[in-house]
Amino acid sequence: MRGLLIGRFQPFHGGHLEVVRTIRSTRPAEHLLLGVGSAQESFTWKNPFTAGERLEMIARALDEAKITDCTALPIPDIQRHAMWVTYLQSQLPPFERVYTNNPLTQLLFEKARISVENPPVFDRHRYEGEHIRELLASGKDWRALVPPSVEGYLEEIGAPARLALLKTGEGRPAKRRGA
Repeated sequence: MRGLLIGRFQPFHGGHLEVVRTIRSTRPAEHLLLGVGSAQESFTWKNPFTAGERLEMIARALDEAKITDCTALPIPDIQRHAMWVTYLQSQLPPFERVYTNNPLTQLLFEKARISVENPPVFDRHRYEGEHIRELLASGKDWRALVPPSVEGYLEEIGAPARLALLKTGEGRPAKRRGA
């Protein structure tokens, strides 16, 4: 059996890690797929990290936490909700269960008759991607909100400077003339 947890993981933080721990402890025989959503997006405020960077964050955090039997895979958006579940089924290894707290994701999978479970949410106010991106961009303390291995990786790739740039809009492509 396989379960699927979908997220953008922008960045992979302590809340994500606790959800994975909980799923692995409640379903130890189930292999867990982590679907890295919006995989085609990067270098924007909402999606500042590439799919490869997010896969690396997840791999380092799970290795550090000694969590096994998980596979992280990129999932590019297709912008067609009615076809999304079928698309995922064609792109991912077979899965029998989906873990999500997103109402639209839950609706789409239930409509396809796939079991959906709502994982617990851990301190959502602190462990929220946009909040962590704000802290990174402003130079405030973000380090305690991500696993230590992710903290080191975010420093390696210059995440604070990248997010500061993206927040000011300096990183946006220039508008074309006549557009």
